[in-house]
Amino acid sequence: MVDSIGGGSSAARSAIESALKRHNDAVARATQVIDSSAAGSAAAGAPSTDFSSAIGDSIRSVDAQVRKADALVDGLVSGKVQDLHVVAAALKESELALKFSLEVRNKFVDAYREIMRMSV
Repeated sequence: MVDSIGGGSSAARSAIESALKRHNDAVARATQVIDSSAAGSAAAGAPSTDFSSAIGDSIRSVDAQVRKADALVDGLVSGKVQDLHVVAAALKESELALKFSLEVRNKFVDAYREIMRMSV
């Protein structure tokens, strides 16, 4: 798929290849977590990792992504980074990650409020 990119810059090609690699890695990790969680719950009755560490890891991941995008913007302003496309892609990626984490947070808050409204 990447080879069909015509006369595009090598930075764009490497950004696409990097995004595809990250996507494949994320799919592999998700599959591994699902498989281990299914095996752990079948064997021990509980998942192998706790919820708070999973949330903490996710927040740290989003924070690292936003910091990386900020560093690229600083590099672009200072002249260390020459390719605007890489910076724009990193900014969009960090924006989407932040929006996704906010939506997940909103769902948790909604679920909490729904549970609090239940009569016991």
